[in-house]
Amino acid sequence: MNAAPADQIRLLDVQDLDTRLAQLAHRRRALPEHEEIQTLEADLSQLRDLLVAARTEESDTAREQTKAEQDVDQVRRRAARDQQRLDSGMVTNPKDLESLQSEIASLAKRQGDLEDVVLEVMERRESAQERAAELADRVAAVEAKAGDATSRRDAAVQELDAETASVRKEREVVAGSVPADLMKLYEKIREQQGGVGAAKLYQRRCEGCRLELNITEINEMRAAAEDAVVRCENCRRILVRTPESGL
Repeated sequence: MNAAPADQIRLLDVQDLDTRLAQLAHRRRALPEHEEIQTLEADLSQLRDLLVAARTEESDTAREQTKAEQDVDQVRRRAARDQQRLDSGMVTNPKDLESLQSEIASLAKRQGDLEDVVLEVMERRESAQERAAELADRVAAVEAKAGDATSRRDAAVQELDAETASVRKEREVVAGSVPADLMKLYEKIREQQGGVGAAKLYQRRCEGCRLELNITEINEMRAAAEDAVVRCENCRRILVRTPESGL
């Protein structure tokens, strides 16, 4: 294939723009905010699960406390009725009187036991409330950090995307001035060679694979016509000759 030396030089400009595009894409993928957000989201997920568990425990203990207090009230009302019967003097039979006094004593003990249960449940409920409040604060703090990181990421992405759009537009203009057959070969090689399809021959060294040409290759380069499209024997990239090639 043949192409004017100026067209081959412009191919290097296309390659420079493609390299910039690749660098911009890498910078976009490697933004530190991506990992920061991922870590914060993982923390948030764990904290939210813990918060749900704490609030569930708080709700459960609230119901348990209500039930325990109802049990206390029920025993207290029954004991009050028995005491009222005892105080009224309506019970005169010694055996019935003894039975009523025994029941009042038993109810008093039962009430005491149930009140202990209420206190224990209240303590657990208070602990769950404190835990839920602490976790809610932590969730809010991590959400704020995640929001800040997301804003920073979005701003950086927007800036990189704007620069990428500008470079792509410039690339389109430059590539449009390169012969179609040369661009087609360049694109094919670039796809095969990790994004680099053309390289400069600088001081007898291929800037694509960084290897210096041997004497046979140098002589072939010297003998090739100016408009000949030559390729590196090692990496097979298009090798563009310039006044700095050292030939």
